[in-house]
Amino acid sequence: MKKIRGIFIAALLVSTTAIFAQEVKVNVEKSKIEWLGKKVGGQHDGSIELKNGSFMLKGDQIVSGSFVVDMTSIINYDLTNETMNQKLVDHLKSDDFFGVEKYPTATFVVTESTPFKDGKAMLTGDITIKENTERITFEVMRDGDKFMTTLKLDRSKFDVRYGSKTFFANIGDRAIDDIFKLDINFVVE
Repeated sequence: MKKIRGIFIAALLVSTTAIFAQEVKVNVEKSKIEWLGKKVGGQHDGSIELKNGSFMLKGDQIVSGSFVVDMTSIINYDLTNETMNQKLVDHLKSDDFFGVEKYPTATFVVTESTPFKDGKAMLTGDITIKENTERITFEVMRDGDKFMTTLKLDRSKFDVRYGSKTFFANIGDRAIDDIFKLDINFVVE
């Protein structure tokens, strides 16, 4: 009898936990992260891949979550010359920018959020790039199994120095904007 009661209590606890918070996994094959970086006289754009990601959804609120980006997957869209394209990608992967050999991933961990209302919520969390962590808050939109946001990040906060006026005041027209944009579209399973 004690054994049956123990099994019943364990089953009740598991089912209660599932009711209150549900793990939602991001489908990395269907999801997309596109980047845009600007410089004096131009810009470049491309994408990076999500390595893995999931979050806990309690009702209409994301209560926790973590996402890992594969920094070695950087690609460029705008340069059609294969040699120039590869040169840019190699430079972005180098220690001048993201140092992907030493820092192959970047992460985001949800620390708090508001419930979704009219398909929108605010997320706060810690983003780590090159072992530098910054707390950010941003709006995320939800449409069925799709979650979308646009982030504007200051690369100087993550020790990405190349061409930055923050670190090189006299760089003039060779400056690259510190702010880069990420358009994130996640599809969940």
